[in-house]
Amino acid sequence: MKTPFVSKEQVDLITEQFSTPFHLYDEKGIRETARAVNAAFSWNEGFKEYFAVKATPNPTILKILKEEGCGVDCATDVELMMSHKVGFSASEISFTSNDTRPEEFVYAREIGATINLDAYEDIAFLEKTCGLPDKLSLRFNPGGVFALGTDIMDHPEESKFGMTKEQLFKGYKELAEKGVTSLGLHAFLASNTVTNDYYPTLASQLFELAVELKNELGISLDFINLSGGIGVDYTPENRQNDITTIGQGVHEQFDKILVPNGLGHISIYTELGRYMLAPHGHLITKVLHRKETYRTYIGLDACAVNLLRPAMYDAYHHITNLTNPNGKLETVDVVGSLCENNDKFAKNRELPEARIGDTLVIHDTGAHGFSMGYNYNGRLRSAEILLQEDGTARMIRRAETPEDYFNTLYGFDFDK
Repeated sequence: MKTPFVSKEQVDLITEQFSTPFHLYDEKGIRETARAVNAAFSWNEGFKEYFAVKATPNPTILKILKEEGCGVDCATDVELMMSHKVGFSASEISFTSNDTRPEEFVYAREIGATINLDAYEDIAFLEKTCGLPDKLSLRFNPGGVFALGTDIMDHPEESKFGMTKEQLFKGYKELAEKGVTSLGLHAFLASNTVTNDYYPTLASQLFELAVELKNELGISLDFINLSGGIGVDYTPENRQNDITTIGQGVHEQFDKILVPNGLGHISIYTELGRYMLAPHGHLITKVLHRKETYRTYIGLDACAVNLLRPAMYDAYHHITNLTNPNGKLETVDVVGSLCENNDKFAKNRELPEARIGDTLVIHDTGAHGFSMGYNYNGRLRSAEILLQEDGTARMIRRAETPEDYFNTLYGFDFDK
């Protein structure tokens, strides 16, 4: 079963300081996970974890990861700006985007980020826009389905990301001819996998591709980015991936495929946004209402604005009643206040009785929680709070105010 990383007593003190709802992050857990990832891949001299900023775009979180030796992967110019302002160096910033605006490529080149091109056509677009840098990566999509044994993990052929093998090889050949001296390979074939076999299987395919590239075109890659895809178990079973086993599995494929083919110099990169942060975030919320109709509804002060995943994906997030953990079990829907019927954190779920005023913890919101927030119904995004290693809490992003919402409207038929 899942247990919160914070006690009732701690949350009671924190909610005296900060109004619910808010996202709470565990600094100790974040640092421990970052160290575990770095240790699991320490066998590779050039290894770098490039945290996916989209998962948790908060400068304080990024600074913690920077202190732990991580870089960042950005998808937009705003994420690039945040990372640059936080102090990441050029070698610590990767830019993986798609359908990219020209000014975003210009800015990425300006700060020296490593650009990972999503489409073969982007080569000409980048060259025309701001010229080709010395270092570039290409994103591969093998098409078909991606399976582990008989289990289908995902359908790359349906993904808008990446380029075909034919385009990939054509792209590398052109880049080498145009003087790009450092080339990398990137691929993302499955999302949120809970298996220790995903990375090693993906790595073996990319390593074989690197050997083929060397043999056919005489091009030796400098780095291979395994991207994300290592997930977390959101369910009560809590059967999490073992990053040490995963790192060892990639190491075995590296020694089996790359080293004998003279490619043992290749650096391995990862982009583990969800794995790095999801378990280390809670959405802290209070019960506002109870409603009895055809079902029993537990109404919270949080809604899909604060955590969109259940509404968008019908995703499961575990819920703990900190105030009444041993209450009588009842089957309920846990809901927010939006004028949308999919604004539900749980459906027909058996939970301890939730009374008005009880504090609930919604688990595993540290990645793609706050970052997917929006302002439907004029609801405002919540604060972000850091539970520091010494047990104290501090705000790392304030909650939005009506003035924040109105600021882009002033002067357009709407006055202060």
